[in-house]
Amino acid sequence: MSKKKKKYYTVWKGHNTGVFETWDDCKAQIKDYKGSQYKSFATFDAAKKAYKEGPKDYIGKSKTFKSELSDVQLKKIGQPNYNSISVDAASSGNPGIMEYRGVDTKTKKQLFIQGPFEEGTNNIGEFLAIVHGLAFLKQHNSNRIIYTDSKTAISWVKKKNCNSKLERNTKNKPVFDLVDRAVKWLKENTYTTTIVKWETKAWGEIPADFGRK
Repeated sequence: MSKKKKKYYTVWKGHNTGVFETWDDCKAQIKDYKGSQYKSFATFDAAKKAYKEGPKDYIGKSKTFKSELSDVQLKKIGQPNYNSISVDAASSGNPGIMEYRGVDTKTKKQLFIQGPFEEGTNNIGEFLAIVHGLAFLKQHNSNRIIYTDSKTAISWVKKKNCNSKLERNTKNKPVFDLVDRAVKWLKENTYTTTIVKWETKAWGEIPADFGRK
């Protein structure tokens, strides 16, 4: 069994900030802290450098992307529709600390964010992000489409049901409260918004990506 590589965690916004040597120490700083900003690094020096420079060059910053698809495949897929919003979720562990957000696809301006929650899964976060996006666009009477990179979440939204196998407990109650609200919203509301799968292989990471990979 291969030994897990050690990581160092930079926390820019949290109960305490700085560089932490274990995930548990990092988790203690971001738990129940709205708008926390953190990322893992392979070395202490890289984490320290990132802490000094600030989060803007590290969070949500995608590396230069070059698609491995052929020109024919890329032509068939085409370009993203920028009259849209993009949603994504991040989960540190599955289950683990989870958050989700929605951004303007073109400008990457953040439109909404929820979390971090103490316990959730990536699929639940993706589901909540889509429903939040649907409600957001309906509230603003917008004809924009929604991009997501989760086929699972799209199917859950279509079925108006969150089909997660995560068992409910006191730790994840805030997440499941949102899930119940989201399911209720889907059953009680109609919408004309088109939900589209983001073509990661052609376009790179979805603009709402938290950039913590």
